[in-house]
Amino acid sequence: MNFLAHAHLSGSNKDVLLGNFIADAVKGKKWLEYRQDIQTGILLHRQIDTFTDNHELFKQSVKRVRKDFGRYTGIVMDIFYDHFLARNWQNYHEDELAIFAAYVYGILTRNVFILPNRTKRLLPFLISQNWLTSYAEFEGLKQVFYGMDRRTGRISGMDKAVESLVRNYDELFTDFATFYPQLIDFSKESLDNLILNIKNTE
Repeated sequence: MNFLAHAHLSGSNKDVLLGNFIADAVKGKKWLEYRQDIQTGILLHRQIDTFTDNHELFKQSVKRVRKDFGRYTGIVMDIFYDHFLARNWQNYHEDELAIFAAYVYGILTRNVFILPNRTKRLLPFLISQNWLTSYAEFEGLKQVFYGMDRRTGRISGMDKAVESLVRNYDELFTDFATFYPQLIDFSKESLDNLILNIKNTE
């Protein structure tokens, strides 16, 4: 899962969303340096990633395009799944995608001083190019993938990612549409358990 899905799966707590959003930039035990609800979001992110990477439907999606991207396939698939979420947002959230994206950008901006350096560097591009909504359209995806391909020294094949998505669209969307409701249920249960464990240790 990529930025949009992680934000969506965070529930209503802003600090949980913040932690879930920055988690990839928080390595090892660095999560212990943040306030409690941000810690919860970081741990939730890690559980979501583990669930996703080990799920048969996600693995099936990865196999469909592995020949195009090799070791970068999982990264590409995370963004493909964010595309499907953005494109079908009304099925999963009561607010419009643009409103939700502005809500996320606001949380990140108000907490900029505690963001990991990696997230700080990313934030201006994330907001100015409106990544969370741009995932819904092929042109937006192309910009994201072109940038990522440059950062890999143009060896990832991501400059052709949208072409691969179009070729495999129906099969990948079927995988996503079956998988994502299961991920929503898993995330809700995981978040409840994380909060309960914190209360039990207080």
